[in-house]
Amino acid sequence: MPNIKSAKKRMQLSAKARAHNRSERARIRTAIKRVREATAADVGQERLREAVSLLDRAATRRLVHPNRVARIKSGLTRHVQALA
Repeated sequence: MPNIKSAKKRMQLSAKARAHNRSERARIRTAIKRVREATAADVGQERLREAVSLLDRAATRRLVHPNRVARIKSGLTRHVQALA
């Protein structure tokens, strides 16, 4: 446990940021899962748009590495194209 006031504040902010980041990653995982569960091309296309938006935002904020985001987007796009 920190004794210095600034260290205590930093610890609180880190905990808050960690909780937010975890929830954002969970939203991304859920969006990816929804795309993969799509059976129709039009539904898949709509869900892909939502997932790509979340992924791009996460890459911009460095929540997820941009190269990983590119890989995921590529795979999801191929999946949706296969449905068509």
